[in-house]
Amino acid sequence: MIEMPALRDELRDRFGFDRFREGQEEAVSKLMDGRSVLAIFPTGAGKSLCYQLPALLLEGVTLVISPLIALMKDQLDFLVAKGAPAARLDSTLTREENLKLFDDLHNGRLKLLYVSPERLGNERFLRAIGRRRISLLAIDEAHCISEWGHNFRPDYLKIARLAKELGVERTLALTATATPEVARDVRAAFGIAEEDEVHTGFHRPNLELSVVPVVGRDRRELLLERIQGRPRGATIVYVTLQRTAEEVAEFLARRGVKASAYHAGLKAEERTAIQDAFMSARDSVIVATIAFGMGVDKSDIRHVYHYNLPKGLESYSQEIGRAGRDGNASVCEMLASVDDVVTLENFSHGDTPESESVHAFAGHIFAAGETFDISEYDLSNRFDVRPLVVKTLLTYLELDGFLASTGPFYSEYKFQPQCPSSEIFARVDGEKAEFLRSVFRHAKKGTKWFTLDTAAVSESIGQPRDRIVSALGYLEEKGDLILQVAGVRQGYRRLRVPGDLDSLVASLNERFRKREENDLDRLRRVLEFASHPGCLTRHLLAYFGEALGECGHCCRCSGEAAVPLEGRDGRAISEADLSRVRGLIEAGHPSIQTPRQMARFLCGITSPATTRARLRRETDLFGVFEEIPFRQVLKRVTEILAP
Repeated sequence: MIEMPALRDELRDRFGFDRFREGQEEAVSKLMDGRSVLAIFPTGAGKSLCYQLPALLLEGVTLVISPLIALMKDQLDFLVAKGAPAARLDSTLTREENLKLFDDLHNGRLKLLYVSPERLGNERFLRAIGRRRISLLAIDEAHCISEWGHNFRPDYLKIARLAKELGVERTLALTATATPEVARDVRAAFGIAEEDEVHTGFHRPNLELSVVPVVGRDRRELLLERIQGRPRGATIVYVTLQRTAEEVAEFLARRGVKASAYHAGLKAEERTAIQDAFMSARDSVIVATIAFGMGVDKSDIRHVYHYNLPKGLESYSQEIGRAGRDGNASVCEMLASVDDVVTLENFSHGDTPESESVHAFAGHIFAAGETFDISEYDLSNRFDVRPLVVKTLLTYLELDGFLASTGPFYSEYKFQPQCPSSEIFARVDGEKAEFLRSVFRHAKKGTKWFTLDTAAVSESIGQPRDRIVSALGYLEEKGDLILQVAGVRQGYRRLRVPGDLDSLVASLNERFRKREENDLDRLRRVLEFASHPGCLTRHLLAYFGEALGECGHCCRCSGEAAVPLEGRDGRAISEADLSRVRGLIEAGHPSIQTPRQMARFLCGITSPATTRARLRRETDLFGVFEEIPFRQVLKRVTEILAP
């Protein structure tokens, strides 16, 4: 066992730090003792060191799972600069970089490997990592594992099972936004003892919280006034929609503030360039959706503005936590308007599937046989539910013991030989050479690529599909092939059939209804926070189960009284509107047959069916009611469609 003096030496010599921050030493010590840990630290409090340091001292490799691997660039640059053998595996790697990564992994030269949760669904990667000793599994944003958390991701629920299958020796779950209920969920998933939860508290005394009620149409001018009226410094302006990011950045630029828009709709190279420019400047302004910020380690962000309401206090806490990591005072101001409520509510309504769709989906799954495979993309289109909903439904059926995942696979492999096939065959013995020849004979030659249907080849040559995939992966790692995959499918085994399908469907629908209500409740809590008459810091910390007296420097403690939030008068549904809706109904578009489908379309909520049908090209009614609450629109549409 490595003693703490040796850990402190490594901390100083490798990372250049004289001492641990609060909570770090306790978490690292527990991990070095072989125990799994849940670390709940505020954003910017040094969570990453809790796995970086042990990773360099433990035998084997540390696997780090992060939801936004592309934004881990700064952390990796830091590690590499310190001489730490670290890498990330994502789709941006060149062939040469990919080959070096796997060579380093197989030869024990790699100590830290960053991957996305989705990478754990890649069968070739699981085969490769499964041959290595995984001394530590670090899970960033671990709150995503909780079904009732603010950012539930079905892929996260499978991590605990895979950790057991891969023989992970210890786990570190990391989060900055866990409520007590979510913390219990995470501990239960990974078998973390309650005494191995390290919680340093959420309070950041250098953050000055402020809420300014504003009518939506006045926000741009108010934002400009705030930016120009305060000392210059790196600034993030958070917005809800991509188009808002573009519009606000353009407005600021016209008024003399150099600002850039950042959102998921930009090309990867554009996002990278914008992020790099922000990191290197001391007073740049970035107008961003929540796509920006995770993994960005910039210590001198002086201002964080919420131009739109955040979707929950968890999101708000995470986003303001990116300010003032250097310990100096930073302003976090919310420009609060009830005009945002409808848009945020619609996000929640968009992920709640039709009851009929859930029934049809479940019937299809249970009629698929004892073993089967599916395409999530195909099911999304077939039942008009978003891909995330498909993932969630399948996860629910797994959790309830109806299905067992047999793992993902790709139905189609494409390859480009990098040397003559005779050279490949010559390097293996007789039986293996004949096996490879039989595989290659079944490849269909295209202009540039050879194509293999691995299931069909397996059946034809009488060899397990796993062996074919392993052989292709081996040849890729050796540089003999450039390999591409397509047609990802998820394999399942049916464990049992429900005695009453209707009851099962009702329970699934109830879960989605509860998720929708939880999301709406989070938004209500944001509104309560924005209009809270007392100390805002204390109110925020209480949500996370932490007690605090008055902070002394938020806008309430500074004497600003709470006032009701403002917004423009809600748009009403007129008779002319209803006449147009009746015309849309009479047109009989197959993609909007039910009241909920129709209400979504009118409120500007996309769905697989309307997207596939390109309905927005046929009518200008998409989003015509985007400023009207979804439930109000649904009620009126239901009345029109009623017999």
